[in-house]
Amino acid sequence: MPENATAQKAPLFVGDDLALDFINSEFGVGPAHHECFTDDHAVLAWLKLAGVLPHGIEAPPKGLMKLALQLRESAKCLLNAAKLGGEADASIVNHVLRAGRRSKELEWDSASNAFKVVRRRLQEDAASLLEPVAQAVVMLLTDAPLDLVRQCEAHDCTLMFHDRTKSHRRRWCSMAVCGNRMKVAAFRSRKKG
Repeated sequence: MPENATAQKAPLFVGDDLALDFINSEFGVGPAHHECFTDDHAVLAWLKLAGVLPHGIEAPPKGLMKLALQLRESAKCLLNAAKLGGEADASIVNHVLRAGRRSKELEWDSASNAFKVVRRRLQEDAASLLEPVAQAVVMLLTDAPLDLVRQCEAHDCTLMFHDRTKSHRRRWCSMAVCGNRMKVAAFRSRKKG
């Protein structure tokens, strides 16, 4: 593989938020750049790892990767705009919310001898599979304190996370990925100086 080629790598779920983990499906800079969404099957695999893929979905619908990439770019733009107090186009997120929404139906449950509400997807297309991610983007932008949504402080890391620590002093995407590496580099720098 050429040095500047984008490599596929396992997704990192370090964002403590589904929307941030979705944004983090592309990470790294330069030769260390990684794209998790290389085709429709890779997006389907990510949705499964994230725990939002409905049971019984084996094959990805046509256009899943294209819509996932559009949704991810939109989520990044919306998050940046919200953090800066600006405006951005929410049409992609709104499209996925509308096209992928679930229907609610009242159904008799013979096991419990009671009625229950059953949520069904309208169809198994790209928008319906990505709808939980779009819902997570909405929740992040409307319910989360955005000052606690941060980017890893490692100079070569692009991963974002929601700082849910008690002290709100989290600095790294994870200690295993960047924290230990940056602490070792700082120690070596102090030792030389």
